[in-house]
This record gives sequence, C-alpha cells and structure tokens, in this order.
Amino acid sequence: MTGPVSAVPGASPDVVATARHLARWLGLAATPTFAIMAVLTALPGGGPAEMLCGAGQGSLLGGMVPMYLLMSAFHAAAWLRLIAEWRGAVSR
Repeated sequence: MTGPVSAVPGASPDVVATARHLARWLGLAATPTFAIMAVLTALPGGGPAEMLCGAGQGSLLGGMVPMYLLMSAFHAAAWLRLIAEWRGAVSR
C-alpha cells in the first residue's frame, strides 16, 4: 500500500502537509453543512425543491431531512477527533 507522499511523485513535504491540512478542514465543514441543510429543508415553504424531494415525507425514514441528519452524523467523526485532540491537549 502506498502512502500519500509516494502516491504523488515529486510532491514536496510542504505540499503534502498543506493538502492534509485542507482536507482536514474540508472534513470539518461537512457536518455543519449537512445540519444546516436539514434545518433549511425542514422549514415550510421550500419552494420548487419541495415538490421534487417531498415525495417521501410520509414515512419516518423518507425525505431529505432524515437523509441530511444521517449524513451529518456520518461526517461527525472529524469533529469527534478534533474534540479528542483538544481534550488530550488540555489534560497534558
């Protein structure tokens, strides 16, 4: 298995570190984005998108709001890692 450095021939360590930093922040952006999308979708008066995506609103697991909440929960691992790192740094 190749690591990130060997997967990009000629990549300097600075480029790899920058890419990892950006990927980490992008991972942190997913959870609040999906949570906001769930709230906005749940608000009444969704407009034309409500007609397209509102077909599954009758069931408990249907519709866009539960999907966005699940996606938010699945992407929460980045936040849990960050909180664990903060707690580890505070306890030292």
